[in-house]
Amino acid sequence: MFPKKPQPAPSRSTTDAMTNASFSVLATGTRIKGDITADTDLHIDGRIEGDIDCAALVQGEASEIRGTIKARTARVAGLVEGSIGAGELIILKSARITGDVSYDTLTIEQGARVEGKLTPRQAADAPRLVVAN
Repeated sequence: MFPKKPQPAPSRSTTDAMTNASFSVLATGTRIKGDITADTDLHIDGRIEGDIDCAALVQGEASEIRGTIKARTARVAGLVEGSIGAGELIILKSARITGDVSYDTLTIEQGARVEGKLTPRQAADAPRLVVAN
């Protein structure tokens, strides 16, 4: 009865916002051999043998990563064998890391295990270390 008004095409900023809001999940039981590069956020519950470079990483407790991790933010809860470089890094109590760690801001829960060198990255502000109970 009433004619439909044509809908305007999404603006570039709306399209970019939708793209930037996406993330990828690698579920339990997933095994990948090879490097992963993503402009999006990653949630990993599976096993990865390769380097990871992403915007943000969330690692599940049962997951295993064997390779270098580079991310703006990372929340590590599982096994990591390799170096980690992150702006904001949270190491949960279930994490087991073997490798060097560089960070701008670091939070380590009591009970986490890190075997490697912890090094603050060069930042405009002094790095901050937070110890969580």
